Amino acid sequence: MDEFDIETVAEPAIHAPILIEGLPGVGHVGKLAAEHLLEEFETTLISRLYSDHFPPQVTIDDGTTQLACLEFHKVDLSAPATSSTESAQETDTSPHDLVVLTGDHQAQDPSGHYQLTDTILDVVEGYGVERAFTLGGVPTGELIEEYSVIGAASSPEHVEELSDVIEFRDNEPAGGIVGVSGLLLGLGGRRGLDAACLMGETSGYLVDPKSARAVLEALEEILGFEVGYDSLEDRAEEMEEVVTKIREMEQGTAPTEDDLRYIG
Repeated sequence: MDEFDIETVAEPAIHAPILIEGLPGVGHVGKLAAEHLLEEFETTLISRLYSDHFPPQVTIDDGTTQLACLEFHKVDLSAPATSSTESAQETDTSPHDLVVLTGDHQAQDPSGHYQLTDTILDVVEGYGVERAFTLGGVPTGELIEEYSVIGAASSPEHVEELSDVIEFRDNEPAGGIVGVSGLLLGLGGRRGLDAACLMGETSGYLVDPKSARAVLEALEEILGFEVGYDSLEDRAEEMEEVVTKIREMEQGTAPTEDDLRYIG
């Protein structure tokens, strides 16, 4: 296999596409948000990106293996998925299709991150993408109740455009944005791509559906579409039970054997 290998799966017409990236990261916020878009709207798998910079493994679904890869999906914002709940109402307000990038892995080495991001940019430029939003989480180090969305962008003009929807804070996140989510802004900006990162605050300890919802609500306002949240709410309720157990332990409440089994 080549260092990077692109498998074309379909070649649908894509109208004024915007890239949405949601790969694994803090709280799995970006991954949850991107996968929720795939659940709620009509999608078409466009291509897969394979690389020897990914972990040497396959995933298994019903006994069938799939080599580690990233996937590019076309998302039609005017067409909710047939399985969606009534809360995902049909809308034709967005003039754009989305190209949603998902996957279970990022590169395992710094050089691989750069080369992977350059390859992603090559792929989406071929689809006509001129604007991108990367989605992720920013850790607070503590359990939180109110979820803010903070941002970073590839140009001052982009910051000004988005400042009514998301917060831009000086030198935050303090460590910068690591991985594909950050490099799509840095490398994409050098190519003239208008790119921004939307980061939901999250404890950093747990998978965080509430933070993913906050990020998606910001994206809704920016791009002018509507999406239902029933499935994310179900996951949030499950995680809230885990959070409750954690808070009880922090406060010195002795957990029962069942509690420990649930958390473990």
